[in-house]
Amino acid sequence: MLKRTFITLAAAGLALAMAGEAAAAEHRVQMLNRGDGGTMVFSPAVVRARPGDTIRYVPTDPGHNAETIAGMLPAGVQVTRGAMGREYVLRVTQPGVYGVKCAPHYSMGMVGLVIVGDGSANRAAAQTVAGRAPNLARRRFTEYFAR
Repeated sequence: MLKRTFITLAAAGLALAMAGEAAAAEHRVQMLNRGDGGTMVFSPAVVRARPGDTIRYVPTDPGHNAETIAGMLPAGVQVTRGAMGREYVLRVTQPGVYGVKCAPHYSMGMVGLVIVGDGSANRAAAQTVAGRAPNLARRRFTEYFAR
């Protein structure tokens, strides 16, 4: 009886784990020289996601990359950087705000936000860091936080 209960519980746990994996979504963001938001933009610039989702940043030109921004990440999440001209996949694991930039075009305002859950976990800290960004990046961040 104990063995049967254990097997039943193990199977239920595996099914729940697989259901969570199946529920994870993948979001696609293009790195563009020109888009609806102007020049040097991520499209979409703001992604709403859930823990476990992945965000795939796809360059349309070899002069772009995507990387997370120090101080604009939930607690425990480390900065990661994508290579120039290559896809960058960000898997979001914690609720909160994730700031993303294209390093060569940061001063030109090529920034984006990934908001996981309600985004409240580190929103104030992320807005403080965004307020110190280069001029155009700061303006875009202000607009994106207002969305």
